[in-house]
Amino acid sequence: MSAPAVRTDRLTKRYGRLLALDELDLTVPAGEVFGFLGPNGAGKSTTIRLLLGMTRPSSGRAWIFDTDAADVAGAHRRLAYVPADVALWPRLTGAEILDLLDRTGPGTDRAYRDELVERFALDPSKPAGAYSTGNRQKVALIAAFATRAPLLVLDEPTSGLDPLMEREFRRAVTEARDEGRTVFLSSHQLAEVEAVCDRVAILRAGRLVDVATVPDLRRLHRTEVLVRFAGPVPDLTAVPGVDSVDPGTDSAVRFTVSGPPGPALRALAAADVTTLTMREPTLEEIFLDYYGETGR
Repeated sequence: MSAPAVRTDRLTKRYGRLLALDELDLTVPAGEVFGFLGPNGAGKSTTIRLLLGMTRPSSGRAWIFDTDAADVAGAHRRLAYVPADVALWPRLTGAEILDLLDRTGPGTDRAYRDELVERFALDPSKPAGAYSTGNRQKVALIAAFATRAPLLVLDEPTSGLDPLMEREFRRAVTEARDEGRTVFLSSHQLAEVEAVCDRVAILRAGRLVDVATVPDLRRLHRTEVLVRFAGPVPDLTAVPGVDSVDPGTDSAVRFTVSGPPGPALRALAAADVTTLTMREPTLEEIFLDYYGETGR
């Protein structure tokens, strides 16, 4: 049986009085796309820094496959990393940076790299100092996906990408999984995680509060709806999928919908609706609502 791609045993990190990570026990099987979720300050970046050997744990241990993360050189031979904020050598072109990363990394499939350059619409002839945030992100993603590294550690990797490039990113993640590689994806975008991940871990205030499959994760999904009426406001309290009904005023009602919206729409169909506004809550808001300040 092959070793897990990532494993931690009571991994803990303190910064003075701040407990950034509290005895994290986590196992990520090889060949899985694993989402690592949580609001800002939950401990996601701290965990990644510990896995990469960029900081030492206060207690506990971590392994990359069968290599102790404390053996930084050994662990990095098995992984490729994309940070949330990519910094490049400003005077080198994109092509020169990709070649440099090829020589210093775990090996590159150059034909696949060239294909990714086209798919991500990157102009490799430009100096990195002229790149936008999104283009710097593309260079790092192309370099990581084109390696032969069995583990990809991606920390908020699509923060600078437009929707079309996000689609290419998801396609590349799927291709990596199909090759048997492991993707460890830290993100605060629920839709992104739902699109590509097999399972997710949810971190809150430095503690692991849940490990769930993506179908289980969808139970957190809800949509906030504000409806204004010219006539009487219908009673929505017994409608399936409708929750947190706030009557508001005599001419408006605010509520949340989880699951299929059909029952709510049918309940509204007979009313004289003047406006209907819908909003997807942020992942931060969902976590605060579902897990509370310290997790459940």
